Amino acid sequence: MQHGKYRFIVGFLALPLGLYALFVVWPFIQSIYYSFTDWTGLSPEFKMVGFDNYSRMLDDDIFWKSLQHSLLFALLLPVVTIGLALFFAFMINVGGRKRRNGPVITGVRGSGFYKIVYFFPQVLSIAIVALLFAFAYNPDSGAINSLLRGIGLADVQPLWLGDPDLALWAVMGVLVWSTVGFFVVLFSAGMASIPAEMYEAALLDGANRVTTFFRVTLPLLWDTVQSGWVYMGILALGAESFAVVQIMTTGPGGPDYSTTVMVLYVYQKAFRDGQAAYATTIGVALLVVTLAFAAVVMRLGRRERLEY
Repeated sequence: MQHGKYRFIVGFLALPLGLYALFVVWPFIQSIYYSFTDWTGLSPEFKMVGFDNYSRMLDDDIFWKSLQHSLLFALLLPVVTIGLALFFAFMINVGGRKRRNGPVITGVRGSGFYKIVYFFPQVLSIAIVALLFAFAYNPDSGAINSLLRGIGLADVQPLWLGDPDLALWAVMGVLVWSTVGFFVVLFSAGMASIPAEMYEAALLDGANRVTTFFRVTLPLLWDTVQSGWVYMGILALGAESFAVVQIMTTGPGGPDYSTTVMVLYVYQKAFRDGQAAYATTIGVALLVVTLAFAAVVMRLGRRERLEY
């Protein structure tokens, strides 16, 4: 069985690794290389400028604003999204009361309907979601302010996306709404694989819902939660935040750069301002932030694997 084992492994891995190196690793290497040049992205001619782009980035106030916003996304969005998803998934799968002639462990009534409701935003494109909420946040004719006027709160009429103090939080709310359903389904699948005998034993010992969640569900689901945390952080730092900010906000990234995130700033410098080299420099900084985030989450979340 050992004869030719390594040739067999190399034969299967050569093509996938080659494609990964060509389409993932090589673009990263190119970006790092271009960050040391003055390439505009429009001309094939450029020259090496050393660390000038990095010095410029460190003196760029807008870069520091975008970094602050991206870090806020990476820290808060996973906490809120994962927390809500765990709560909803637990109630759907385990949080119901025992019914007559029914199983001991069950979800709340109508759990099947709730699964569909929570997953519905995943059916919509993030661009559609952003457009819908852009209309809803309209201070004059939007659904949210119209609802406030309808319930007698006409004096409370926020500008939402037009208010520098509220715009970023409004965008974060959209990201939570659009992503929480995916994690509800993910965690529901993980909870369904936990043996019911463990929950029944906890109930016989007098455990309530809170104790059952923290003593049984969360420890056995921890690997899935950790993976979801990293995935949500990458979404918050990357494509999801870019799409929502680009479509919903004025500028985009406004007002007064209050919603500018790093990935949007990369796009603006590369395609709006024709400063591709400087854009790749910011992209390198975004790569470092993303890798650091993943490393910290994996390190802090490391714990002994529980078998069941």
